[in-house]
Amino acid sequence: MTVSHALEADVLRRQDPELADVLLGERERQSSTLQLIAAENFTSPAVLAALGSPLANKYAEGYPGNRHHGGCEIVDVAERLAVERAKALFGAEHANVQAHSGSSAVLAAYAALLRPGDTVLALGLPYGGHLTHGSPANFSGRWFDFAGYGVEAESGLIDHEQVRTLARTRRPKAIVCGSIAYPRHIDYAFFREVADEAGAHLIADAAHPMGLVAGGVAPSPVPYADIVCATTDKVLRGPRGGMILCGGELAERVDRAVFPFTQGGAQMHTIAAKAVAFGEAATPAFAAYAHQVVANARALAAALAAEGLIVTTGGTDTHLIIADPAPLGVDGRTARGRLAAAGIVLDCCALPHDDGRGLRLGTAAVTTQGMGAREMRFVAGLLASVLRGGTETARAREDVRELAAAFPPYPR
Repeated sequence: MTVSHALEADVLRRQDPELADVLLGERERQSSTLQLIAAENFTSPAVLAALGSPLANKYAEGYPGNRHHGGCEIVDVAERLAVERAKALFGAEHANVQAHSGSSAVLAAYAALLRPGDTVLALGLPYGGHLTHGSPANFSGRWFDFAGYGVEAESGLIDHEQVRTLARTRRPKAIVCGSIAYPRHIDYAFFREVADEAGAHLIADAAHPMGLVAGGVAPSPVPYADIVCATTDKVLRGPRGGMILCGGELAERVDRAVFPFTQGGAQMHTIAAKAVAFGEAATPAFAAYAHQVVANARALAAALAAEGLIVTTGGTDTHLIIADPAPLGVDGRTARGRLAAAGIVLDCCALPHDDGRGLRLGTAAVTTQGMGAREMRFVAGLLASVLRGGTETARAREDVRELAAAFPPYPR
């Protein structure tokens, strides 16, 4: 913990000890357990500093140079920096960095291109589609007519023939490519071709791979999609938030879809933190980090398979792994609970063509901590031993605590 953070913690401790205990407790949890949730990472102290800055006090509806409030000349600089850095990082003509989250970004993309009732083609929820890809509990499923494509039963890969057939028969207004649980690279050129054949817009929901794109280890959707939606956290290692990239011809429609249509005032402290993260992601050090994230994911996937778990698609191209623990005698939900008690924190997800639940793991956070292939093999062995009952929970918890202590996310 830095000196400034220590001073801030002291201030909070004096004023609100109850909440200070919550913050310190979460810091202890993060530093003493293994964070294998694919959507999580550890931001840099610089990103945290921007998030906790006085920019949090500023109300700034509108865009730089055209705000609805006075006193925005300083925060305008922060947003312009974030926009220019995002454009340069991803090779985009236009960037909107105001979206509060990935879901907010997708909502704005739909608002820019669609009308209620339009048909949209997206990966079905049982195969890794996001809530915003047509869930009946979400605005997407209530406002639009979604048709879901899936994955091949044998390979687990996206069923391209089904995508093409659905596009020809349903004639969607937009096609969405992207997933929260697909461990392979998406063929954006294929989706562009299908969208052009159907006369549809192409929206890439790249929330998960965007940090890998920045690091040069995943294909970019920017040259192919009309609109790219993403989060600024996950592998990108920035603050929790969203962004939208598009060509110049859609810039005004996208900006108006964010503000004033779907959001009010921008969160200027978060936008400043996004600018910091974009700057970090443009460095050789981040590229090396992104390559290590993928190397670690492949090592972990191979080790899990060697331990008897079934790894969907036979491996991974990204930071993300989907594994079925059924061969070890447990279902996904039971496995998640046992592992959580041992300090191994991960998610459950649906398994393609199966009623059961699998495990969703990611290597972004542990790679930020400095772990490598050796640690991934150790984690896989410990995970499997816990699920088989070969290692007692208390013993496993101590092993996890020792490993985490050797790789602190925020060295003191």
